[in-house]
Amino acid sequence: MSNSRLVKISKFLSKHLRHTPEEIGIKLAPGGWVAVDELLMACANHKFIITITELQEVVATSDKKRFAFDSTETLIRANQGHSTAVDLLLEPVVPTDVLYHGTGNKSVDAIMQAGISKMSRHHVHLSSDIATAKIVGARHGKPVIFAVDTGKMYEDGYIFYCSDNGVWLVDHVPPEYLHKISSG
Repeated sequence: MSNSRLVKISKFLSKHLRHTPEEIGIKLAPGGWVAVDELLMACANHKFIITITELQEVVATSDKKRFAFDSTETLIRANQGHSTAVDLLLEPVVPTDVLYHGTGNKSVDAIMQAGISKMSRHHVHLSSDIATAKIVGARHGKPVIFAVDTGKMYEDGYIFYCSDNGVWLVDHVPPEYLHKISSG
């Protein structure tokens, strides 16, 4: 399958498994799960046919592991990034002492004043390494990387989660826990 087809499917799935499931007539169960058969039927009904083989390839090859099957491969979900109301059934986890957040240069002043907000998503996304944070930041312009003192945040009562694909999640990062470590 061509890379452009994989990207098109991934974007379609991201939109409907994270943001607008109702647009194609699906409802996300707790954990963000939906039956694979139901998803494929809904896609077909909306003139976007995806085969099971294509779906499996998108799940297996997504660079960010955006999607996951359950152990039986009869259910699928987006791992994180939801803006639609859904209980993701995440369990709190003790974070490493430092995590990273990548953003575009135009957001730096606002972040330094108010911290990092989840905006329309369920959580702020943090990376365990600088390279990943830089990739994320580059999607928003010239990348700027912040080190987040997650050890201190945890001591101060903030709750962290880690999604199945290794993205760290928290409700908010106040500015006092941030240290700008690189630009560009």
